[in-house]
Amino acid sequence: MPASPSTARVINDRTALELLQREGPLTAGQLKTLTGLSRPTVADLVERLQESGLIRVVGEAGARRRGPNARVYGIVADRAHLAALDVRTEGVSLVVADLLGATLAEAALPIARDSDPEPAVELTASLLERTVREAGAARLHSVGIGVPGLIDPVTGELRDATGLPAWHRSLVAALQERLSARIVLENETNLAAVAEQSTGAARDRDTFAFLWLGGGVGAALFLDGRLRRGASGGAGEIGFLPVPGTGGLPSASDCGGGFHSLTGSRAICALAEEYGLKPPVPPETHRPPAAAIVAEAVAAGAEEFLDALAARLSLGAAALTAILDPGCVVLGGEVGLAGGAELASRVESALAELTPLPTRVRPGELGGAAILRGALLMARDTAQEELFAPGA
Repeated sequence: MPASPSTARVINDRTALELLQREGPLTAGQLKTLTGLSRPTVADLVERLQESGLIRVVGEAGARRRGPNARVYGIVADRAHLAALDVRTEGVSLVVADLLGATLAEAALPIARDSDPEPAVELTASLLERTVREAGAARLHSVGIGVPGLIDPVTGELRDATGLPAWHRSLVAALQERLSARIVLENETNLAAVAEQSTGAARDRDTFAFLWLGGGVGAALFLDGRLRRGASGGAGEIGFLPVPGTGGLPSASDCGGGFHSLTGSRAICALAEEYGLKPPVPPETHRPPAAAIVAEAVAAGAEEFLDALAARLSLGAAALTAILDPGCVVLGGEVGLAGGAELASRVESALAELTPLPTRVRPGELGGAAILRGALLMARDTAQEELFAPGA
């Protein structure tokens, strides 16, 4: 059945807003061409969106042109402000942005793993509030938070987990109480995959598997354009995958003996020592030691070490490939970025020996910055979903 006039208006308005978000400022004529709508229909929706405060005239298409079609319309970026937090075991980094996701201010705060929750939470919350003021934002609409724990797919809350700092759960609860903004949580590896799919190595892929290689190891799964979280939010907990070569098996509370034991930062450092490679001195503090080692190995042409590491990584990639047949595996995180095309190529060759399914292996393009980028994308989408809705 054809849509009612009111439904058609909602659909047309949303289509125009999504085009402006994706393409940037456009003229009414360009909107007409891209949407396929009639000139009067486009004129009506432009007027509605201006009256709602969602778009405004930001310029003209040409100095000699005059009239409505010459005006260039853009989304009002300061209609809402967003924040994103990357919460790790060793600290927090955050960014404040406008409705389109453009960065206005950013900050970072190191926090010891065993810090007392109350002062850690207070320092982080104060840092966020100060950064919001520096960005010139009156209030936040949405806050996206990336955490290393599991998110309950039903409640959207951080699940109880062993091995995580106590201040993580306290921080999330405190921000929910302290801020009027809508707060959304997501697992850090999932957010990194979202960022790589949006603006990174997987932007041309609707289906792929993502391996996070940083201090620890994790995976995220994109199937048919959708992030898959699993029944309990634990899809991609590949660190617990039993693999040969660890001398043991993981348990329900400890990934030791699993894939993590071969590919976590400490394991990679230990492997490097076997091949006479050592971390740079002084050690880098802004990324896992393994990332620095892998970067040096690539620069030095340490082929034996890179082949050994690739063989380890191919075990996890083979498990994902056998079950999902994703066609593409992205090596993300700081280590994936450090290894670049050199490591990815070796993993692809090793993987081809383990599976008959053709699978490309690509290096991630965003490294550790992918988590914060993914959290910001999540906050942006949350805000736009509400603001672009009819009657918002």
